[in-house]
Amino acid sequence: MEDKGEYKANEEQTKWQSFRKMLWNSETNECLGRTGLSWFRITIFYIIFYACLAAFWSCMLVVFYQTLANDQPKWKLDSSRIGSSPGLGFRPSPPEENIDSTLIWFNATRSETVNYWVDNLKQYLEPYKTLSTGGEAVYCTDDQTATPDKVCHFPIISGIDNICSPERSFGYPEGKPCVLIKLNRIYDWKPEPYDEPPETLVKNLKEDFDKTQVYITCTGENSADRDNIGEVHYYPSQGIAAKYFPFTNQKTYVSPFVFAQFNEITRGVLVNVECRAWAKNIHFDRGDRLGSVHFELLVD
Repeated sequence: MEDKGEYKANEEQTKWQSFRKMLWNSETNECLGRTGLSWFRITIFYIIFYACLAAFWSCMLVVFYQTLANDQPKWKLDSSRIGSSPGLGFRPSPPEENIDSTLIWFNATRSETVNYWVDNLKQYLEPYKTLSTGGEAVYCTDDQTATPDKVCHFPIISGIDNICSPERSFGYPEGKPCVLIKLNRIYDWKPEPYDEPPETLVKNLKEDFDKTQVYITCTGENSADRDNIGEVHYYPSQGIAAKYFPFTNQKTYVSPFVFAQFNEITRGVLVNVECRAWAKNIHFDRGDRLGSVHFELLVD
């Protein structure tokens, strides 16, 4: 028969007493419902379990890294997610607080709106200056290309006589901005220049066609933009020589580029600009921005 007096005593325990008994039960020598031996056994079990788990994943990581090279990607060109058709990039870049913006806006008469764009371009060109004076590059002929050990020297514009030079602040104080257009890097990609220029390219060529060049053209995206963009000039030339490729993760590699200079752009009008690259193995798709780059120019 149940001892009603004992049952009543247990029932009348306070919550605090029950909690203390759960932490340590002096009658059974249990802590949190387990004896010392039970806690020892479960601790040893989990130590062995997690040690085996860590050893398993460590072995898998070692096996995985054996399939990778330190200086090149495992999947290249068409077998990679990037693909084998490079996109384009532009500089100067908008401020970080407007990282999603593609607008280059300034007032040529207000230095505080000009300085950011000029400083951004100067900062981007610093590695080019170091390379040109440090002796890490070689002067390549049209028959030579970059190698895994050496890169071809890429000259940058300088001097007060060149509007797209740091000495002229890249034309921004004059309201004739220069925008740097470059091909994005793809490991081991080599351009295949046209033997004969396509008809659309011919309409926008500013120089004699050279079949060793990847050409860059910048135009307005629609008819209104084309009316307001004015004449576009390119420095040091409109093409990027194929000798500067491929990029194979050389430590001193710098991306070749073209300066597009807008010296007749309509003031106070937002102009949508589309720049694209021309080569047989550069696919162009305006919808997906393949082989091209978009930005807006607003010069006040």
